[in-house]
Amino acid sequence: MINLKIKIGLLIFSIIFTFFVGSFFSFFVDMNIYKDLNVLIKVPSFIFPVVWSIIYLLLGTSLYLVLVSNCDKKQAIKYYLIQLFINSVWTLVFFGFSLYVVSFILIVLLIFFVILMIISFYKINKVAGLLNIFYLLWLLFAGLLNLSIIILN
Repeated sequence: MINLKIKIGLLIFSIIFTFFVGSFFSFFVDMNIYKDLNVLIKVPSFIFPVVWSIIYLLLGTSLYLVLVSNCDKKQAIKYYLIQLFINSVWTLVFFGFSLYVVSFILIVLLIFFVILMIISFYKINKVAGLLNIFYLLWLLFAGLLNLSIIILN
């Protein structure tokens, strides 16, 4: 039988923590520089906050599912925290410092840790792992955009 008892406080904490850490540097940088860059595919600026809100909601929910599991989750949580930190720093490096090559290296590193996180989450809770597939796909797309910015600017 599936246990549907939800620890609402932990779920809310997991989501808020993810939003806060993931978007932290976006409050301190000019996100509008994107519109002035040459890029392979011009994504309308309003898409980014929508997509990232969905991703952070999914990430926070997947974290919750791992936290309430009854197995060893230390490695999975470590991968989660590392990828969330890299994600946050990427915003500062790309938008704050305009270091596009460094930000591309960071996104490749981020993709690596997200893959490790997805695998470790999946082993603990299949849904927790699958919730992050959209995140991985978005990062692959973002990596392509980042690379095109390096080449075209």
